[in-house]
Amino acid sequence: MTVERVFDELGHFKRFQACLYFAAVFQAISCGIHYLASVFLVETPNFVCGAPPNITDVLYGNVSGTALADVLPFFDDAKSYVAVRTATGDQWELSRCQCALRVDPASDFHYAYVGIKTTRASEQFTFDHSEVYQSIVTDWDLVCEGAWLAKLCQPTFMLGVLAGALVFGDLADRVGRVRILMFTSTCQFLFGVLVAFTGNYYWFLAVRFLLAMVSSGYLVVVFVYVTEYTGSKVRTWTSMHVHAAFAVGVMVVAVMGYLVRVWWIYQIILSLCTSPFLLFCWKFPETPFYLMAKGRLGDTQALLDRIARCNGLECTLRAESLLQPEDKAGAEGLLENGGGDGEKEAAEAPAKAERKLSILDLFGSWRMAGRTCTVWAIWFIGSLGYYVFSLGSVNLGGNQYVNLFLAGAVEIPSYLIGCFAMDRVGRKKTCAPSLILAGTACILIIVVPADIQWLAILLSMTGKFAIAIAFGLIYLYTCELYPTIIRSLAVGSGSMMCRVGSVVAPFCVYLADVWVYLPQLIVGILAFIIGVLTLLLPETLGQPLTNTLEEAEALGGPVKKKEKKKKSSAPDNKDTEKGLEMKHQSL
Repeated sequence: MTVERVFDELGHFKRFQACLYFAAVFQAISCGIHYLASVFLVETPNFVCGAPPNITDVLYGNVSGTALADVLPFFDDAKSYVAVRTATGDQWELSRCQCALRVDPASDFHYAYVGIKTTRASEQFTFDHSEVYQSIVTDWDLVCEGAWLAKLCQPTFMLGVLAGALVFGDLADRVGRVRILMFTSTCQFLFGVLVAFTGNYYWFLAVRFLLAMVSSGYLVVVFVYVTEYTGSKVRTWTSMHVHAAFAVGVMVVAVMGYLVRVWWIYQIILSLCTSPFLLFCWKFPETPFYLMAKGRLGDTQALLDRIARCNGLECTLRAESLLQPEDKAGAEGLLENGGGDGEKEAAEAPAKAERKLSILDLFGSWRMAGRTCTVWAIWFIGSLGYYVFSLGSVNLGGNQYVNLFLAGAVEIPSYLIGCFAMDRVGRKKTCAPSLILAGTACILIIVVPADIQWLAILLSMTGKFAIAIAFGLIYLYTCELYPTIIRSLAVGSGSMMCRVGSVVAPFCVYLADVWVYLPQLIVGILAFIIGVLTLLLPETLGQPLTNTLEEAEALGGPVKKKEKKKKSSAPDNKDTEKGLEMKHQSL
C-alpha cells in the first residue's frame, strides 16, 4: 500500500488534520493530570500521636505555644517528640507513632524529661493542616503501620497503566482507533470523578486502577491516531508535542494542588479540566491507514473526499490507487460489491481466512526480535530514569508546588530541541546520544562533592532533560519501526515496558538506603548500554510508514529470502485475498 500518498495530495498538516490534532492532544492533558495527581492525593503532612484533651501548653525544642497547631508546622523529625501539658497537669510526649505519659513530673514544664514514662502505640493522630487541609492520608490515617498503604497508591496506579497499555493497544488494532479514544476518554471523566466519592481506601485503590487503565489506553492510542493523520513532514513535531500536553497536565496538577487543599475537591476539578472533549470526540473519523488495512475502500474514499473538502482542495485521489498495482484486481472486485460498508464487506466474504496477529509477531524473525528487544529497553530505561530523577528532585528543597511546576515546565524545551534534532540528524542519532548523556550525568552525580549542591542540581536537570528527549521520541520511533497491522500493539507493548520501569523506579530509589548513589549508578549503567544498542536500530527519518511486516523488516537493510518466505501472511492464493492482504489480518 502507498497510503502515505494521502498527505502528498491533501496536505501534511492542513485544516482538517490540525483540528483533529489539537482536539486529541487537548484530552492528553488529562493523562498528565491523572498520572501525577497522587502527588497531593496521598500527601502526608506533619503529624503526632492523638493529642489528649484540654491542652494548655506545648513545647517542641525552643518553640512553644498553647496548641499543637502552633508547633506542628515545625515538627519534621520522626525521632523527636512534642511535649504537651493538659489542664489537669498531665504531661505527655507525643511522637509520630507513640505517646508517652510522664509519671510524677515536676510542677515546672520542661521539654527534656528523664523520669519514668508509660508508653503506648498510637491509635489516633493529630495532623498539621497549615499546608494540607485534607488528603486520603489524613482521612484514613495512612501513617505509621498504615504508611505502606499510602506508598502503594502510585505503584498500583502504574500497574493499571501497564495493563491498559497492552489491552487497549491491542484493541485499537482490532476495533479501530476512534472507538478506543471515545471509550477511554469517557471513562477517564467518569472514573476521575468517581475517585472523589470512594468511601474507603480499597475502593479508592480499585477505581484509581481502572482510571489508570483508561488513561494509559488513551495515551497509547492517541499517539497512533495523530501519527496516522499527519504527514512525514510534520510527524516529528506532532507526535513529540503530545508529550508537551502531558507536561501541561503536570503543571495543572501543581497549580491546582496549590489552590485546592481538600483532596476530593481537587480530584473533581482535575477531572473536569478536559471534559469539553467529550462534546465532540464522537465526531472523530477513523484513520485512512486503519480503513485501508481493513479493506474498507468505500469508507476510505468518503474520508478522502471529506479531508479534501475541509482543506479547500479538489479530491482527485482514489482509494484503490493507494494499493500497489498488483493488488488492484482484488480491490476492484470488492468495490463492485459495495465497499462502502466495512461490516457488509466482512459478511459477504466469510470464506476469507484471517490470521490473528499477536505480540509474537513482534519477534517474527531475528531482525525483528532484536529490534523489539532494543525498543522495549529504551521504553524501560526512559521511564525508570525519568522517575528516578523526578523522585530524587525532592532533595532540591524549596516550595513543593513550584518544584512540581518546574518539573513539568523543563520537559517542554527538551521536546522542542528533540524535534529539531530528530528532523535534522535523525531519530536514531538523537535517541542514542541522549541516553548516553543521561547515563553520563548519572555517573557524574556520584562523584560530585556533597558541598557543591548547585553542580548536583545541574547534573540532575541535565539527566532529566536528556531522558525526556529519549522518552519523547520513542513513541514516534516505535510507530515508524513497525507496520500498520501491529503498530498499536507495538506501541502498547512498549508502553507496557515503560510502566514496568515506572513500577520499578520507587523500589530503585529505596536502594539509596544501601548506598546513597546506587539508584543513579543503576540508571547510568543501563542508560549508557541501551544508548549504545540504539545505534544498531534502522533510521526512519524521511521514510514512509510501512503497512506490512515485510516492509517493516526491510528497514535498515535487505531482507533474506528465507525470512521473507516465513512472513507471508495469507495461505490462500486467490487474487482478492492477495490484493487485500491487510484486510484479512486481524488488528
